Amino acid sequence: MIRAGSLGHVRAALVLAVLMLSLNSPLARGADIAATQPGVALELYFVDAHSQVDEDVSDLGLIIRRMDAAGVYRTVLAARSGRKPGEVADLAAQHPQRIVPSVRTKSGAFDKNPAKWRKFVQAQVNSGRFRAMAEMLLYHARKGDKAPEVRVYPDDDRVTFALAAAAERGWPFVVHIEFASLSPPERDRFMGGFEALLREHPTLPFLLNHMGQLQPPEAARLIKAHANFHLLTAHTTSVITRESREPWTRMFEGDHLSPAWKELILTHPDRFVFALDNVWYQHWDAFYLEQVKQWRHALAEVPPSVAHAVAHGNAERLYRLEPRQ
Repeated sequence: MIRAGSLGHVRAALVLAVLMLSLNSPLARGADIAATQPGVALELYFVDAHSQVDEDVSDLGLIIRRMDAAGVYRTVLAARSGRKPGEVADLAAQHPQRIVPSVRTKSGAFDKNPAKWRKFVQAQVNSGRFRAMAEMLLYHARKGDKAPEVRVYPDDDRVTFALAAAAERGWPFVVHIEFASLSPPERDRFMGGFEALLREHPTLPFLLNHMGQLQPPEAARLIKAHANFHLLTAHTTSVITRESREPWTRMFEGDHLSPAWKELILTHPDRFVFALDNVWYQHWDAFYLEQVKQWRHALAEVPPSVAHAVAHGNAERLYRLEPRQ
C-alpha cells in the first residue's frame, strides 16, 4: 500500500519517467529549436528534399543526430566527392524511415567519359537500392577551389539519359541552373531549353534547386506557365547567404520571409519544397540547426496548411513518401 504522503512522490517519478522516454524522439530533441519561438507548432516536422554528403563527414551518424535535433524526419541524400553511393545506400538500410538514398549523378567521368558516366548512373538505378535521383547539373558557376564550372545545355544527351531514367521510375527530376550567374544571352538559352523540358514532360515533376537563383517575378511566371514546376529552397536562408558571395536567392529578411516571397508561397504553397542541399561538413555541423530554426520561425507566420506543405507535405507527395505517423 502506498501512503498518502508518498503519492506525490510517485506521481512525480512517473512524470519524470515519461519525460525521459519522450526525449528520445526526434520531435522532443527538436523542441530546443521550436519552444523558444512563440507561435511555432512543435508538431511541424521537415523533410529535406535534397542534400549531399562528402567524405569530410567521417561519421555519417552526424546526419541522423542533426536531423533528430532539428526535427527533420527524412532526408533525400546523395553521395558526392570521395563518398561512394553505396555508403549512402547502407545508411538508408540502417535508417529506412529517415534516409531516402538518391542516385549520385556527379562524377569525374561526366565530362571526360560520358559513356562511363552513363554506366555509373545506370548501375545505381539498376541496383534497386535507390529511391530518387540527385540534381542534374546544367549550369554551375565555379566555386573557388571547391567546385568547377559545369555548362550542360538542356538538350544534351546526358540530360536526356538522366531524365529518362528518373521518369521511368516516377522520380522527380532535380535540375541545377544558376540563372543569376549567367550572361543575358546564356540565361535566355538555358531558360528556353529548361522550359522546353517542362513542356515535353508535363506529368513529370521538375524541382529547380536553389530556386534557380531567381527573383519572385520570374519564379511566379514559371509557376503560372508550368504545372510541373517546383522550387527547392536550398541556400536561401541568411545563414548561408551571409557567408557567400554567390548570387543566391535571398528569401529572408532577418528571420522573416521577405514580403514578395511570402506572398508567392501563400498563393502557390504546393510549389515550394523545403531543402537544405548540405554538402560540406560545416553545412551538417555549424549551419544545420540554425537554418532549420530560421525556417521554423518563418513558417510560424503562415497558415498551418501552408507551413506543413512547404516543410514536408510537398516532398512527401512528389517523392511518394509516407507521412510521419
